[in-house]
Amino acid sequence: MASPSLMDTLFQRTLDDIIKGLRHQQAGESAFISKVVEEIRREIKSTDLHTKSIALQKLTYLNSIYFIDMSWAAFHAIECISSPNFSHKKVGYLAISMSFNESTSVILLITNQLRKDLKSNNEFEVSLALDCLSRIGTADLCRDLTPEVFTLLSSSKVFVRKKAIGVVLRVFGKYPDAVRVCFKRLVECLDGTDPQIVSAVVGVFCELASKDPRSYLPLAPEFYRILVDSRNNWVLIKVLKIFAKLAPLEPRLAKRVVEPICEHMRRTGAKSLMFECIRTVVTSFTDYESAVKLSVAKIRDFLVDDDPNLKYLGLHALSIIAPNHLWAVLENKEVVIKSLSDDDPNVKLESLRLVVAMVSESNVVEICRVLVNYSLKSDPEFCNEILGSILSKCCQNVYEIIVDFDWYVSLLGEMSRIPHCQKGEEIENQLIDIGMRVKDVRPELVRVGRDLLIDPALLGNSFLHRILSAAAWVCGEYVEFSRKPVELVEALLQPRTSLLPPSIRTVYIQSAFKILIFCLHSYLLQRENIADDMASEMLGLKSQGECSGSSALVAGKAPARQEQDEGFNPRDSNKSYEDLSIINEGDVSALLEKGFTHESIVNLLNLIELALGPLSGSPDVEVQERSKNVLGFVDLIKQEISNGFVSERASKIIDMVHDAFTEELGPVSVNAQEKVPIPDGLMLKESLADLDAICGNVQLPSSISFSMGSPFGESVGASVSIPQSKEESEPSSESTSLLAEHRKRHGLYYLPSEKNETLANDYPPANDPKSSDNTNDDAQDLVKLADKSLLPKRRSNHAKPRPVVVKLDEGDVVPFIAKKSDTRDDLLSDAVRDILLGVEKPDLGNPSSRRSKHRSHGKEKSRKSPEKKNSDEIGDGEKEKQKSRHRHGRHKTKQRAEGPLNVAAQTPVIPDFLL
Repeated sequence: MASPSLMDTLFQRTLDDIIKGLRHQQAGESAFISKVVEEIRREIKSTDLHTKSIALQKLTYLNSIYFIDMSWAAFHAIECISSPNFSHKKVGYLAISMSFNESTSVILLITNQLRKDLKSNNEFEVSLALDCLSRIGTADLCRDLTPEVFTLLSSSKVFVRKKAIGVVLRVFGKYPDAVRVCFKRLVECLDGTDPQIVSAVVGVFCELASKDPRSYLPLAPEFYRILVDSRNNWVLIKVLKIFAKLAPLEPRLAKRVVEPICEHMRRTGAKSLMFECIRTVVTSFTDYESAVKLSVAKIRDFLVDDDPNLKYLGLHALSIIAPNHLWAVLENKEVVIKSLSDDDPNVKLESLRLVVAMVSESNVVEICRVLVNYSLKSDPEFCNEILGSILSKCCQNVYEIIVDFDWYVSLLGEMSRIPHCQKGEEIENQLIDIGMRVKDVRPELVRVGRDLLIDPALLGNSFLHRILSAAAWVCGEYVEFSRKPVELVEALLQPRTSLLPPSIRTVYIQSAFKILIFCLHSYLLQRENIADDMASEMLGLKSQGECSGSSALVAGKAPARQEQDEGFNPRDSNKSYEDLSIINEGDVSALLEKGFTHESIVNLLNLIELALGPLSGSPDVEVQERSKNVLGFVDLIKQEISNGFVSERASKIIDMVHDAFTEELGPVSVNAQEKVPIPDGLMLKESLADLDAICGNVQLPSSISFSMGSPFGESVGASVSIPQSKEESEPSSESTSLLAEHRKRHGLYYLPSEKNETLANDYPPANDPKSSDNTNDDAQDLVKLADKSLLPKRRSNHAKPRPVVVKLDEGDVVPFIAKKSDTRDDLLSDAVRDILLGVEKPDLGNPSSRRSKHRSHGKEKSRKSPEKKNSDEIGDGEKEKQKSRHRHGRHKTKQRAEGPLNVAAQTPVIPDFLL
């Protein structure tokens, strides 16, 4: 058995050989790795620990670089750590640290070996064991090895003691009861003189306090002493982080800590410590005006620095202070605006957040104009960051800062046309939400939707499909505010809509159906009103008849603005009529008569039939079903309308469908589903994993032939080109002639075939050098515009009043669900609180307790001379240093004699001499 091991040792490839072999592999690297893994599997079974350790070393390297599974070698790693050779032990511990986890079956086998190494006289072996425990420590391992860790906390070797302090954090997290054993000794390390030990223990307390700071309030005097006396920047940064957590819990503590922090800001030259002082003040000490002003002055130094990292930190500090002290941002608005053109993307993002933070009800229009202009010349990524910031800011608290909704809706339409815009989903949601909440803005909403629908160039942009879906829905839902409803139908059914995904086309078809119903219903109302007007004139009751006709119009949602549409030519935009409210009463009946004629209705029905005919054979189920429904309705109406006569049956059908569409839609609470009671007998399962077993044999058709998406649920990244059906791709000769005639009549909706012609788009492409004159290329122009927009303005007396915005009592905001704290964190906090209660309020009669004397000394001093309270406060730096040195000497002399501390259940309190 010895010869194979000897042969393996003599001809075994080392890790250097493997690395050189990988570098020389021009192709077939995976084959080489597979060959090496097979060699490792054979070598690692050797009884020679040297051969085994080299094989394990190679496997560890392949795992770290190529993610080769090494869980199968867990037992071999345990064999290596049991070797007396340090090099073998080091390889084994490295492999264990990288591959072991709580589910590793052999993890309990290393408990005794870890205990043995933790008790070793070789500090490097102890270090390996501590490092391994800090990485893979489970609840069982931490429980069994707590005594050894406790012993190492008082080790005379600084290297070992420092690592033991770091391991305590893992031990406390996995085994909270270890607090009762190790916490007192951990607190004692705060009084140590070695900077490495103090640095390590402060780091541990910083992590512990971040989870539950209230439990560590009694240790505030120790942290305060370190804050005043320490000159180690790293330690001071950690202490500042601790006080940032403790100060909000105890306002009296903030009063004592703020002055030393300001002193550090005035004195230090380290940028890291300076920034931490600033962040501590702007997050937890915002009530102290002098400290805030000092912080803002120091932030200014960061902002004007040439280093982009320091500039970013300054902007980040401003973004933290902005919610409570916006004046600090306004004082530095020039630097903030200029940072929008910085080369560093992080600096640009922080400056954008600050610009958005300056937005208010009075300047939202001007600042949004600045940002939109800047987005036109920005790269695609930052352009969408700007647009997303505008959208999120303007919709806060149900559009709280928006006064002029007509402006905001037109802004949404303008943002949709920005070349790099990819915020289709957000704009879609806001267009629909505003339409349902704000009634007064619906005419402008329909106008913006119409402008988006009639532009065929927008149909080829996949990022705008969601916006076009919202525009189609808005135009169909609020068609009564449209001046040209037939133009909307032509835009919704133009040939280039074949570029849209099926889910968007279904919305187009449904909106065209709504508009058709509106036109038919308006045509019926016109006939009734004309007859009523003629009868009224004959009876001399003209005014009374006009009033009844107007009321009928209101009840039937007749169009407020209409246009004579004999040929339905969308190019003929000069033939428009004014609002009914400014037309003479005698002209109402004449206007209604010109609005829709029998010929125009028949042409509209023929247009819909021609456009939706090919879609009745669409491979998408939703498109096919909706188109067939509309075609069936059109066929029914055409049979009932002849020679200008509308049958009673057709009138009833139109009225019924119109009544269904006129039901107004409103916003729905996000908590609406929770209010629906669960029906009796319905069993709701938390997991739907069994659906695979139920539907395992069901084969769903491909997404090309079947779509499960809802009209508003299609993702933006849908395919641009949709496969057409045979009827669409190979139209008959009759269809070809009709399409040619349609193209001749409505050339507006067809893209030009010549290459030298440009697309119909009024907005220049971003970063186009030719369009540089139309945008603010210089940051100075942005600053000037921002200066004007940020000046307080008086609202004019004749300003348009803010329309009513429908708000729900509850449900407009997504409910916040508090995260349940981990049980281990609760146990850890309880244990720490119990221990600290005993530390801070021990039995005064126990002479062996160093902390007992320390605390009682402070309290007796405060009781003996209450009238000297002001003179004894820690604000006096020289007296505090003397007192700190005095305490320090007493701790040193009695450190060896101290015994176990008493634990008493008392209220957590900070000693009065600090407060």
